[in-house]
Amino acid sequence: MAKNKKDEKLSAVNENKSSSKLLVVMLSVLIPLLAISAVFLIIAKFTDVNVFDKAKELSGNLPFAEDEKEAENENDLILEERVVTLQAELKEKESQLVKIQSEVQVSVEENRLLIEKQEELQYEIEVLKVEKDSTKRAFAEIVSTFEKMSAKSAAPILTEMADEEAMRILNTMKPDVLAAILEKMTPVDAARYTTLMTN
Repeated sequence: MAKNKKDEKLSAVNENKSSSKLLVVMLSVLIPLLAISAVFLIIAKFTDVNVFDKAKELSGNLPFAEDEKEAENENDLILEERVVTLQAELKEKESQLVKIQSEVQVSVEENRLLIEKQEELQYEIEVLKVEKDSTKRAFAEIVSTFEKMSAKSAAPILTEMADEEAMRILNTMKPDVLAAILEKMTPVDAARYTTLMTN
């Protein structure tokens, strides 16, 4: 067991020696590199040289950088073509939109005209209804007047009227008043009106 402890200590010492050698090598390389870099950066600062731009230029001259430039140029061309295509599509959509807007405007105008025409027709219908009602009332009053007149007075007036008007009045009269008026007409007129009423 004592031997194992010795072996462990010996291996730990060997590891410490190897890690310290590595540390010495790294420090001996790293510190001078950092010092040289610092000196170059100070010189570049005083000479107004942009180190990053120079590094870009130098890296652009490398052979694999040219492939990257070509790939960038191809990508730029593809993007430009895509932009041109999208702009053409946008113009086409805008023209379609203008066309649709004009069609909608025409449709709205047609609808407005149709609504105005419908309102005019509705007004005319209302006027005709009012006229019809007043005509009916006036006609009813005329019929009522003839019914109130004596048959002797009404018969000559009806025979002097146009057949259509006389027939309208006679067709609306009460049967007993109609009979009395037909009795007071000449047989020829009474026969004519009777025939017209049956037809």
